[in-house]
Amino acid sequence: MVVGRAGLDLYPQPSGSKTRDAELFTSDVGGSGANIAVAMRRAGGKVGLISALSDDPVGEYVRQQLTNEGIDLKLLQTTSGDERTSLAIAEERSEDCEVVIYRNNPADLRITCDDGIKVAITKSSNLIVTGTSLIEDDSREQVLKMMDHAQKNDCKVWLDLDYRTWNWPDKENTRLAYQRAAEQAHVLVGNEEEFQILQDDINIQIKECTSKSQLMILKKGENGCSLFSGEARLDAGIYTLPVLKPYGSGDAFLGNVVINYMSSGDWQQAIEAGSAAAALVVSQQGCVSAMPSLEEIKLLQKNTTIKPTTAWS
Repeated sequence: MVVGRAGLDLYPQPSGSKTRDAELFTSDVGGSGANIAVAMRRAGGKVGLISALSDDPVGEYVRQQLTNEGIDLKLLQTTSGDERTSLAIAEERSEDCEVVIYRNNPADLRITCDDGIKVAITKSSNLIVTGTSLIEDDSREQVLKMMDHAQKNDCKVWLDLDYRTWNWPDKENTRLAYQRAAEQAHVLVGNEEEFQILQDDINIQIKECTSKSQLMILKKGENGCSLFSGEARLDAGIYTLPVLKPYGSGDAFLGNVVINYMSSGDWQQAIEAGSAAAALVVSQQGCVSAMPSLEEIKLLQKNTTIKPTTAWS
């Protein structure tokens, strides 16, 4: 199960254009929740999405595209008020790439932890929560209930910090919200800036995770990532492909890490699969439509070497 945003993405065309110079726009589904869910599905997993869409043609478009991807939408709620499905205008550029997201009164924050969701979580192996679902008080409380229910029912909780400064009113309340959610997670995933929302010193954060038997995955962009589990540390590099745009890689990474670890039980293999998926996504147009298949990931790993080599220490 994945908790998070699903929305409409529009991309200025021709590819590489600034928004102001666009001749037309192409569409796709985006949002961290939708991206992760589709990444998991294309990697061979069965996945449901917990979110909400507006009762309008935009919401219907997003729902239809996710249905086409084979995502279980039984728990995808529809709002009845003036809430709207979020919209992103995203440039396909490796440099000077601007993304504008419209999220006034967003539908995806109107989720409720009802009995149907609790039953689904009880039957699930993993609950992946994205940080954007924690922004508003009501949504946060509903998501925390989901995380608590997962903890009590042997369902692994993954928290993708997914921090965006403009989403939050101030640092103090943001830190408190993330700390509450982090207490309920088995695995924390984010980059250094995101982890600094939890704790100013990243090294202290690593020690805190270790002391609580939490696993921590620190994403480092072009420098790969590090996984911290107890006293052990795994450092992994990246697969290098030409970069078309800078977004979507983190969602592809996490979705593939979850599915690969579920099937293999091997963190090194899972991290490398996630790294391959991330490289493929940033080399292609779109977000949901760019999520790679398992076959594409294996082909990249066969033909390309991860650098630097993955190693435990």
